[in-house]
Amino acid sequence: MKIAFVGKGGSGKTTLSSLFIRHLTANEAPVVAIDADINQHLGAALGLGEEEAAALPAMGAHLPLIKDYLRGSNPRIASADTMIKTTPPGEGSRLLRITGSNPVYDACARPVQLDDGEIQLMATGPFTESDLGVACYHSKVGAVELCLNHLVDGPEEFVVVDMTAGSDSFASGMFTRFDMTFLVAEPTRKGVSVYRQYKEYARDFGIALKVVGNKVRDQDDRDFLRAEVGDDLLVTVGHSDWVRAMEKGRPPRFELLEADNRLALQALQDAAEDSYEFRDWERYTRQMVHFHLKNAESWGNEKTGADLAAQVDPAFVLSEQAAEFSGAAAS
Repeated sequence: MKIAFVGKGGSGKTTLSSLFIRHLTANEAPVVAIDADINQHLGAALGLGEEEAAALPAMGAHLPLIKDYLRGSNPRIASADTMIKTTPPGEGSRLLRITGSNPVYDACARPVQLDDGEIQLMATGPFTESDLGVACYHSKVGAVELCLNHLVDGPEEFVVVDMTAGSDSFASGMFTRFDMTFLVAEPTRKGVSVYRQYKEYARDFGIALKVVGNKVRDQDDRDFLRAEVGDDLLVTVGHSDWVRAMEKGRPPRFELLEADNRLALQALQDAAEDSYEFRDWERYTRQMVHFHLKNAESWGNEKTGADLAAQVDPAFVLSEQAAEFSGAAAS
């Protein structure tokens, strides 16, 4: 299943996403983690040193390879150059799975050893000084969206994406790629303002959204969040000595995380699994096509010089069965 962590800058979404990744690994679930934030901190939150985190390959730098691999033998895509971030898969496309190896993971993913197992970590790459004035960060996360569009995930395996702060993730269709979106909110007016934006945008697309209250000190903070977000409030998280030690670069073993916080993380996993039960592959594919056609009309056709609507395979539905066929075709 695909999980997103969102929230305003400084809300603690990267810390909570890293805790959730550790929790899933402790529960022996396969995990692919993706740092899609403009500020790349997920690697450090998972225990990488500064040099190790900086050495993570940037997905955006491998976009030609990603496009060429995912295109496969799809006859509707004339060349990898005509693929954009929303290009949907069709007959002949290569699909990704969470487990196993493929050229995309070989180029972009790196194993990270946690206390209870190993995950695969990918990163969009930071927004560098050379990008200023000439590039948009959404072009970098396009590699993530393309991979999510071609990824088939099962009920007991996870992709966890640490999204860029604020409502910027609505600049593309990537916000519809998730079975559950956890919005991390502090108990302040600014903290819940991003929630209102997400709630409004997500309403028309059936996006499953739950709020995780962070930096909650007392019952008054909990009451404030409940009054502002209602039943969307799933759990609250307070001060953690474990997290403070982690932020100093000296995390204890994960099994020593406070019991209340372990229970909160389990509540997140339970909510995600409940949401996955309602995964509608046909709707999921329709939403993918919807945003592709919008992007094609607004800028994609002009940029590529091709009719990108022709890339849509009307008979194709992304699903477990499609992945099995794709794997058989690739072998």
